[in-house]
Amino acid sequence: MINIKIDPRILEACPECRIGLIRATVVNGPTSDGLWAEIEAAAEEIKQRYELLEINQRPAIAGTRRLYKALGKDPSRYRVSSEALCRRIIRGLGIYRLTTLIDVVNLVSIRSGYAISGLDGDRIEGDTLMMSVGTHEDVYNGIGRGLLNIEGMPVYRDAKGPIATPTSDEERTKFTEETRTAQININAFVPEMPVEEAVDWMASLLKKYAQATDVETAIYDPNK
Repeated sequence: MINIKIDPRILEACPECRIGLIRATVVNGPTSDGLWAEIEAAAEEIKQRYELLEINQRPAIAGTRRLYKALGKDPSRYRVSSEALCRRIIRGLGIYRLTTLIDVVNLVSIRSGYAISGLDGDRIEGDTLMMSVGTHEDVYNGIGRGLLNIEGMPVYRDAKGPIATPTSDEERTKFTEETRTAQININAFVPEMPVEEAVDWMASLLKKYAQATDVETAIYDPNK
């Protein structure tokens, strides 16, 4: 399992922070009808439960937004990924059907409220991810976004540079259909769904839909 370190500035802003970790050997590919049915059911629950202006009050989303503000980032301009997903659902725009790994991450994110980093484990440099604060010097290509200004965002860095934020993961370590090792980090800056439950559910979905083997799970708690 990969090692996690967190910048004290982030822990000061969200002392309850815990990170759920899942690593597995997987087979990626087109999303099955079964997985898509689960996503559609989760989306319908969100539509029934929340109004558009209420979604940023979900505990996990609100906690991540507060962290952005504490670090100097505008969370309404650079939306947390889970918030962006839920907003699309409530507005009736739907969400894209992509690949198994991406859609498993999206499903857990929709239901839990957590921003989740889905990374190709074989493209991560080194054995440690450091969550620090983005700077104006960082060059970051967000998936489908091009150059993204991550100054003031919490960001995971490997030995080579920044690879994931709660707004968007980076092109270098994104899931592709060639991905064989999934490294998934569930970013629980403030609790909503119990992190243990989110981790176990993610692992079970990977086994069910991505033929996952060699599944490892852990929870990084900086207070222990």
